[in-house]
Parts: sequence; structure tokens; C-alpha cells
Amino acid sequence: MTSKQTSIDSVLKRMKKLKVGQCVDMRSFKRNRSVVIVCCGEDSFRVIEDGFFQEVWDNQSAEKVKRLLKTLLKKEFPRSNKIRLYTLDSYEDANVNRMAHGAGRYGETCPTKKVED
Repeated sequence: MTSKQTSIDSVLKRMKKLKVGQCVDMRSFKRNRSVVIVCCGEDSFRVIEDGFFQEVWDNQSAEKVKRLLKTLLKKEFPRSNKIRLYTLDSYEDANVNRMAHGAGRYGETCPTKKVED
């Protein structure tokens, strides 16, 4: 868990270490909303928003991801003070229900609405 104020810096540090196919999963404290950043290449990332809104941004540079995260943190985690961060080997690992009590969206597929710049 990291504070919301320092979460962007923490995510950017983790993004630099990602190999192709690995991802950083940001979750709300209750784990019911997420923003996943998947490494697709040298400086290419896919951002998947799954919470209040479901959108996908493909082929984003690290600088664009930083700007996008500022917007998404306000939109997806408006009242959160703490953000859960997970570094995972694949997006399929991020799509697993992380709620201990069994509620949530287990087994849902990736959102289909794409937004391109």
C-alpha cells in the first residue's frame, strides 16, 4: 500500500523495471476498482481502466502514462488515501479477484472500449 500522493512516482519506478508482458496493477483499498499498466515494448504501455468507467489506452509512452495517471487517480480513486500496488507477470494475473471475501468481478474479460490518441 502506498499513499495516493506518492503513488504516481512509485508506479513510474516500477514501470521502468517491467519486462514485456508484465504489468503494474493499482487497486482501491477495497480492491473493487483498478488501473492496470501493461508493458508492450521499450517505451510502449497499455493502460486499462476498470472501475467507475471501463476504457483502454494503447501505445502510450511513459510520459503520456504519467499524465493519464493523474487524471485516472482523480476519476477512479476520488476519496482514497491509500492505493494498493501489485507488480504482476501478466495481465491475466491482474484480472483475478483480489478480494478475500469472494465478492467482486472474478473472471471478467478485459474491457473492450478503446481510446486512442
